[in-house]
Amino acid sequence: MYDIIIIGGGVSGAAAARELSRYQAKICVLEKEEDVCCGTSKANSAIVHAGYDAAPGSLKAKLNVCGNERMGRLAEELDIPFQRIGSLVLCFQEADLPRLQALYERGQANGVLDLRILDREEVLNMEPNLSKETYAALYAPTAGIICPFELNLALAENARANGVEFKFQTEVKEIKKLAEGYELCTTQGSFRARYVVNASGLYGDELHNMVSCKKIHLEPRRGDYCLLDREAGSHVTRTIFPLPDERGKGILVTPTVHGNLLIGPTAIWTEDKEGTNTTSEGLGMVLERAGKSVRNLPVKQIITSFAGLRAHEQGDDFIIEEVEDARGFIDCIGIESPGIASTPAIGEMIAKLLQDKMGLKEKENFISTRKGITNPGTLSMEERNALIKKQPAYGNIICRCEMISEGEILDAIRRPLGAKSLDGIKRRTRAGMGRCQSGFCAPRVMEILARELNIDRKDVTKSGGNSQMIAGMNKDML
Repeated sequence: MYDIIIIGGGVSGAAAARELSRYQAKICVLEKEEDVCCGTSKANSAIVHAGYDAAPGSLKAKLNVCGNERMGRLAEELDIPFQRIGSLVLCFQEADLPRLQALYERGQANGVLDLRILDREEVLNMEPNLSKETYAALYAPTAGIICPFELNLALAENARANGVEFKFQTEVKEIKKLAEGYELCTTQGSFRARYVVNASGLYGDELHNMVSCKKIHLEPRRGDYCLLDREAGSHVTRTIFPLPDERGKGILVTPTVHGNLLIGPTAIWTEDKEGTNTTSEGLGMVLERAGKSVRNLPVKQIITSFAGLRAHEQGDDFIIEEVEDARGFIDCIGIESPGIASTPAIGEMIAKLLQDKMGLKEKENFISTRKGITNPGTLSMEERNALIKKQPAYGNIICRCEMISEGEILDAIRRPLGAKSLDGIKRRTRAGMGRCQSGFCAPRVMEILARELNIDRKDVTKSGGNSQMIAGMNKDML
């Protein structure tokens, strides 16, 4: 019997686990995939929104502004990259100025700091590559960018360091109410808990509906993206949005914390909760609409495209509460944009809710910090040479595009909640994320994974399950 089980190892579940690990409780995270950060959290815009978009008084507005404020400190504690670069919402004609003003006033009501409306000259001086049609813009200097993989992984690793258990490839198939708590029937057996946190992303409605007579429905919305090479990363220096409409915030253009340029997403409704395929129509829409905001986009520098899914709740707000007719079952669902920005506040809200209900007592030895994977490229030459002398694997470059060493890959495998697949290595180290998209380094990473996990190379997967990289070869051929 656990005190708390969290269903879902995405960024919201990991944030809840990290904040709850401050208290004396037996906690477990159940994740249906082979790793954390395998759903919505791995494919999004990586934006820490300022907080001017959500309706005043909504949970989205409250948690966005609070999460944005706390993100800098959290990034320092967890040793992850975060840059407060600011954002611009573009207005292309005088007739749309009232809509821009309304967005400014909404941000003021939400408590967003330092918002300003800029005229055409001010905007183009800040960002020379913006459309010549730009008439004005809303400037939000508190907006930022982050790496969603590293945020998710760091939260989970810190939770693990504080005693939280993680069970992977453990999909919840049925939930039974007990006299006290719940029994979760999974693909890896049954687990019991006094309290359950439902942070299962797109499947949050299905789990909610297992315990509640008040049914809800989450609508998957697909977003297509294009990622450009680092050579294109400085084309703009802030996150650029068009004026939002009924489809959402629109197609953005933004630098990433790793120096790339990201454009997207679309907002296409689908009923397929696993439908992360891109389409030519969707990618064409990304390029066409992004080109209206930013001139001369270097589209020949696109190195990959991808799609993510977010869970839209019909009430258009986050749902974070105890289910009315299922005592002890806490929903954390409908977490779409600005979910990443709200992450620190989401974790705190869930932890406070359960602390009050369970009377949890704080630990005296909570570990608030976590050290990320050492990147030799960030060290001085003297420090790098000393590291390689002590651990020669850091001098063996495996991924040439991103200059990732064998030492970093070994660390990714051996650290708490270590990588077990190529995608797990990619999310932790960026090996395979560069210009050649793992064309050179994949076989070498597979060799290291096979050696470290003591498995055959034919059993190495891209992302767990049946995603083996090698097919049609027998053991003697390897």
